[in-house]
Amino acid sequence: MQTNDVLRSIRYMLNINDQKIVDILLLAELRVELSEVKNFLKNEDEPGYIICSDIIMSHFLDGLIFYKRGRDKDRPAQPIELPVTNNTVLKKMKVAFELKEDDLHVLLESGGYKMGRSELSAFLRKKGHPNYRECGDQVLRYFLKGLTLRLRA
Repeated sequence: MQTNDVLRSIRYMLNINDQKIVDILLLAELRVELSEVKNFLKNEDEPGYIICSDIIMSHFLDGLIFYKRGRDKDRPAQPIELPVTNNTVLKKMKVAFELKEDDLHVLLESGGYKMGRSELSAFLRKKGHPNYRECGDQVLRYFLKGLTLRLRA
């Protein structure tokens, strides 16, 4: 799934404005101009559209964790994960919203997608693990839809 689409989804889900996205990026120690964020949120066919890079998305997801859960001053900052895959987005969102595997199942089902326990846990494994599986765009969309329904209900 494109990083711009994920950014738009999360913005809608949390009902936040463009300035709040800048603030969340600052929590992860990345300074981005408001005008740049506005260009990330435009549709592909609009003039001024810019693709949100993996570096910016990785910082945004880390900032989202700090925004939702707070920052632990005793732990050193984690290095950013590149490239940002659907699996990375799923894992970071799970951490940010303090979701358990059962919560993920409920969210996927409420979003319109049913999946087995082992299939879901394969998305949460590290790349290189024998049971690791790539998370598809459709699964991530259903997850984001389910989380949006929960948060905006």
